[in-house]
Amino acid sequence: MAESKESDKIDWYLPDVRTIIKFPHFNIPRSLKKYINAGDYEVRFSYDPERVIHLCAERESTWIAPKLVEAYKNLIELGFLHSVEVYRDNEIAGGLYGISIRGAFFGESMFTIIPQSSKIALVQLMTRLRDRGFVLLDFQYITDHLAMFGPVQIPLEEYKQLLADAYKKDISFI
Repeated sequence: MAESKESDKIDWYLPDVRTIIKFPHFNIPRSLKKYINAGDYEVRFSYDPERVIHLCAERESTWIAPKLVEAYKNLIELGFLHSVEVYRDNEIAGGLYGISIRGAFFGESMFTIIPQSSKIALVQLMTRLRDRGFVLLDFQYITDHLAMFGPVQIPLEEYKQLLADAYKKDISFI
């Protein structure tokens, strides 16, 4: 992460407590289910991940510096960075991106243009990961936005064991 979008320095963070979603269970808020059931949107996986990164980085305050965007582009080319995009009337409405390595997915950032769209993307992500047998969905830190989906915070040692288990899986996001 960078301290700001103007920063040229990228730092690695390894918090003592990690926020994850445990599979196969996650919570879909009742208020969100009506948006999901309306179905007036289309979900695309890794259709335009570079655009998703740029939309996430457009915030007033962000840790997504240009140097990090360039690194993410390299991860796209290597097949490790993926996005979940929500479209309404063929226009992007929201989405998220993250890094997928074997049975682990590391959520990086999300954005919303139309209300609820990033939440729909998150539900689609969690469903895809669960259905494909992923072991770990890592969010690093808990946020108000994520809290409604049932994340848990675990100590670093437990996290390291889940990560080791995830890396034993031969799973592809796409």
